[in-house]
Amino acid sequence: MPATQIDIRMQYSIEQEQQLMNAVFDALQQSFQLPRYDRNIRLQVHVPHRFQVFDHLTQPERFTHITIDCFAGRTVATKRKLYQMLVQNLVEFGIPADHIIITLRESPQENWGIRGGQAACDVDLGFQVDV
Repeated sequence: MPATQIDIRMQYSIEQEQQLMNAVFDALQQSFQLPRYDRNIRLQVHVPHRFQVFDHLTQPERFTHITIDCFAGRTVATKRKLYQMLVQNLVEFGIPADHIIITLRESPQENWGIRGGQAACDVDLGFQVDV
């Protein structure tokens, strides 16, 4: 049940925004082996002057930062697969691969309150974290 934030500097159509969020979820779902219903994704569009990026970017308006908060426990191989799938999926939107940054923040399950205020470590999540 990762919580995902996508920060962008370019306005897309509503349909494109939905497709972008679905592309991010598809990479998460496949690499982390999540159930299809386990979706928690936010998209934030910033006006460019409030979201500074690297000077060397050829298309700074397409810079995309994805932040994923998730339970600790996934292997390095799984994380690498996630990063590669995210970039592969977003390149299809015309976002250059080197314009994508992914930040993965992991925390223990006891640090998440879910399903009515229960610690995640006390809940049957319905999926494995150690993939």
